[in-house]
Amino acid sequence: MFIKTPDLNVNVRIDGPPGAPVLLLLHSLGTSSEIWDGLISSLSRSYRVVRPDMRGHGLTNVSPGPYTIEGLARDAFAVMDALSIERAHVAGVSIGGLIAQGMALSNSERILSMTLIDTASVFPTSSSWRERAATVRSYGLQDMGDAVMNRWVTPAFMDTPAALGLRQIFLRTDPEGYAAACEALAQCDFSKDIGNIRQSTLVLVGENDPSTPVSVAQHLAATIPSAKLTILPQASHIPTVEQPEAVAEALLTFLAGEGQDSYPPDLYSRGMDVRHAVLGPEHVARSTERMTDFDQYFQTFITCTAWGQVWSRPNFDRRTRSIITLAVLAALGCEEEFALHVRASRNTGCSPEDIAELLLHVAVYAGIPRANSAVRYAKEILSENHGKK
Repeated sequence: MFIKTPDLNVNVRIDGPPGAPVLLLLHSLGTSSEIWDGLISSLSRSYRVVRPDMRGHGLTNVSPGPYTIEGLARDAFAVMDALSIERAHVAGVSIGGLIAQGMALSNSERILSMTLIDTASVFPTSSSWRERAATVRSYGLQDMGDAVMNRWVTPAFMDTPAALGLRQIFLRTDPEGYAAACEALAQCDFSKDIGNIRQSTLVLVGENDPSTPVSVAQHLAATIPSAKLTILPQASHIPTVEQPEAVAEALLTFLAGEGQDSYPPDLYSRGMDVRHAVLGPEHVARSTERMTDFDQYFQTFITCTAWGQVWSRPNFDRRTRSIITLAVLAALGCEEEFALHVRASRNTGCSPEDIAELLLHVAVYAGIPRANSAVRYAKEILSENHGKK
């Protein structure tokens, strides 16, 4: 699909259930969002996966260069804004990883975590990137195909259909978009700043990557305070194409740890974010205003446990959690809480048809009187919701 940002018509691929935590994927120089294709079936089970084509790449329109990493980070935030995404996990390959660092440094509150794949905080040397930009503007990309592919994949992978497809993605990249992005790499150096990044970070690197080798990844992971390093065997600079299953497994393991068993100091903040997303900011504001010394700890406990830990886990998307919650509340006869979550269903992707279906199960397993009462509440509230659209 195409979305309009202030100065771009951006091609964006979106997969996964509405209401699930958002995972923003940023591709590398001279490629497109297609380099993530092999991971999508795995990632989209638990995440709302958003893949934009970078300015001047793929199907996104081209503007004259030079570009900057800061500007490309603003492009990524503009995509989030256009899709009403407040916060996201971000993963990026090569220049995509550099853009992710720029996002975390410029607006850290919107970044839940980072996965930095075959990237660095600075790509030397400035003069070589400017020379490459000038060459591409004069002669195009055709003569660079062999040299680029030798850096992107291992020799054993070179003649596979996936590698041949990757070469075609490179060759159809707009020369101006490629050159302008080279100029962004030429002037960017985050090496003195990345120690300020506080997001949990996974650094992934192919063991055979000549462009950002293992030593660079080790330095990156050592500099970012909360970073972990994983080395991918039999992979070079674009492991999302060469080893998609291994990248997906590493990424999902990292994100599951973030959502499930780690207890970050901002657990209350995470819980408040989820409460806002599910129940709506107006309801949360009213609850906060009514809070007294009597229920202050109780409210904090709910925010940290129910919202910060359970509702934040990636195993179920928010639509599924909404259905489960409604079914349990209806079965227990918790009418006030049931009504609250019916109102919230428009924020979770849980449809009126879902609610009608789950109440049939409540009638069978918890009794017709409980289901009948819940049906009455649901009909009234869904009618109100419909009137507000």
